[in-house]
Amino acid sequence: MGHGGGGQLSAELVQHLFLPSFGEAARTATPTDAHVLTLGNGVRLAFSTDTYVVRPLFFPGGNIGELAVYGTVNDLAMSGAQPLALSTGFVLEEGLEMDVLGRIAAAMGAAALKAGLQLVTGDTKVVEHGHGDGVYINTAGIGVLPAGADIRPDRARPGDVVIVSGEIGLHGIAVLSLREGLEFGTELRSDTAPLNHLVAAMLAACPDIHALRDPTRGGLAASLCEIAETAQVGIEFDERSLPVPEAVRAACGFLGLDPIHVANEGKLVAIVAPDHAEAVLAAMRATDVGGSAAIIGRVVEENGGVVVARTGLGSTRIVDRPLGEQLPRIC
Repeated sequence: MGHGGGGQLSAELVQHLFLPSFGEAARTATPTDAHVLTLGNGVRLAFSTDTYVVRPLFFPGGNIGELAVYGTVNDLAMSGAQPLALSTGFVLEEGLEMDVLGRIAAAMGAAALKAGLQLVTGDTKVVEHGHGDGVYINTAGIGVLPAGADIRPDRARPGDVVIVSGEIGLHGIAVLSLREGLEFGTELRSDTAPLNHLVAAMLAACPDIHALRDPTRGGLAASLCEIAETAQVGIEFDERSLPVPEAVRAACGFLGLDPIHVANEGKLVAIVAPDHAEAVLAAMRATDVGGSAAIIGRVVEENGGVVVARTGLGSTRIVDRPLGEQLPRIC
């Protein structure tokens, strides 16, 4: 289970099993949310795929259908691309009610329209009762990159500013609270949302964004660690600057979790040059999903490949990727 959690075990699985086994066929693979393909006429396409196994299928603020569309849309958006089309693949468990499947499919259609893309092809398989958790969904998508956009984790440079688009930890805690029957004095709702319109607004304010990541499995910690390791730079952030809702903070304290390790499904972290940080921040705050965007830290020369958090007490601590899956079946 830990190998599917988006943390250190997941990274090791890719680096030490999949890529060596794929061999020459994977020589152009990149450790990013989407791979960029350049066509002969100079048009650049982003391509991404993801599979969704969330349990329960419906949760406060969303469901597996919306999650499947928005998740792949957001992976494309992290390269700067605007999505064009998605495929939909379903693995259905024998006995799944047709009205449940209908609600999921309708949610996917509405989500696609909100993100501004088409659902164009797909596949369906059925497995025996007891072998599928109701439904698993795979989506793969393509999108077009705007001219000049070059967004890669290895472009992070010392002096760059780290921006988070909004409150973190909502999705993971919302799913966990419903699944485990926990109450924290208020209903926590998932932040599931498409980020492509937010990224378009950011690029309009600054065409030269250095890096983008959506902190899903493994949370903000995994995204920052990936950027730091890929670019071989240090990243420092201030824990007091993190936009963590009080309900999430309380739930994490009760459960022994760190909010920076909890999954999000409608947030991003951006690495931008300091001269453009305020313009990007203003553009983000002008959107419906970036209203609580905040600058949380900077890229530094020291400690290449390491992420450091400054605590409220003035001390520092090293932030690692989570080893495995803290919250199973959340995406």
